[in-house]
Formats: sequence, structure tokens, C-alpha cells
Amino acid sequence: MKIILKSSAVLFSVLMMSCGGKEEKKKEGFSVDRAKTTTEQPAPAPTPTDAKPSETVDLTNKGVGPITSLALAAEVDQEMAKKGEEIYNQMCLACHRVDKKFIGPAPKGVLERRSPEWVMNMILNPEGMVKEDPLAKALLAEFNGAPMANQGLTEEQARAVLEYFRTL
Repeated sequence: MKIILKSSAVLFSVLMMSCGGKEEKKKEGFSVDRAKTTTEQPAPAPTPTDAKPSETVDLTNKGVGPITSLALAAEVDQEMAKKGEEIYNQMCLACHRVDKKFIGPAPKGVLERRSPEWVMNMILNPEGMVKEDPLAKALLAEFNGAPMANQGLTEEQARAVLEYFRTL
């Protein structure tokens, strides 16, 4: 009888060890396994308010600065545009490329999106524009907080650069 009792105890112990050893081991690090409960929906179509500031068209804003009114002749003044190109190449190419985004926005087509007064004020008074003009603030954010440097151009030089922009 002792043999049966000892055999039963050993059998019971082996049975318990085989069933009770399923302890989960802890994994290193953090992970969460969740089942996806929602279906993916396509992104909504962009609305005009979703446009980047560099692509926004605002021909009524004259900006903040010394230029409040500017009338452009129907024809481009080629001599002034040539001077403007020289100034642009000397003072602006470090941050701007004619037809692509660089550190700053591309000037190509800028007069289709901004008033001439706004462009002149941005050239002549970039600090004031960034402080007070909502569009200039938005551009600063779009271009990673890289402010436009004041190059100290005269109104005549800025006007020549604007005339160059008309040729792009």
C-alpha cells in the first residue's frame, strides 16, 4: 500500500509540474499589441485654407512698411530689370532660387500671388513684416523659422529687384 501511495504522490507531482509550468516570460522593452478597430478613410481633399502660405494668393495685402502705393507700367523696364537681376544675384541668391523653394520661397510668379507693395515691403522691412503681417508670419513658419535678412536695400534697389521679378 505504501508503494501505491508513493507512486500516486509522484504521479500527481509530475502531473502538476507538467501543467503548471506555463508562466509567460517578460519581454524586454515596451510593446502594445492592439487590434485595429477602425477602418482607414482617405484623407479629405485639400481646401483653399489648406494651401501653403507660399502658394496662397493675396493681391490686396500691401504689407507693413514704407511702400503704401505702387503703380507698375504695362511694359517691363528692361534696363531696371537688368539692374534688379544683378542686385538679386548679389544679395538674394544665398537664400532664394528663382524657380524652386530653398531657404526662402522662389520669387518666380510672386507677383501673381502678392501685391507689388507687399513684395517691396518684404524686401525693405522684413523684420516689421514678420512681426505685424499675418502672411509674412505664416511664411516664416512654413520656412522653418528662417527669417528673411534685411539686406539694407534702398527703395530704388528694391524697385529694380521687383522689376526683375516681373521678368521671371
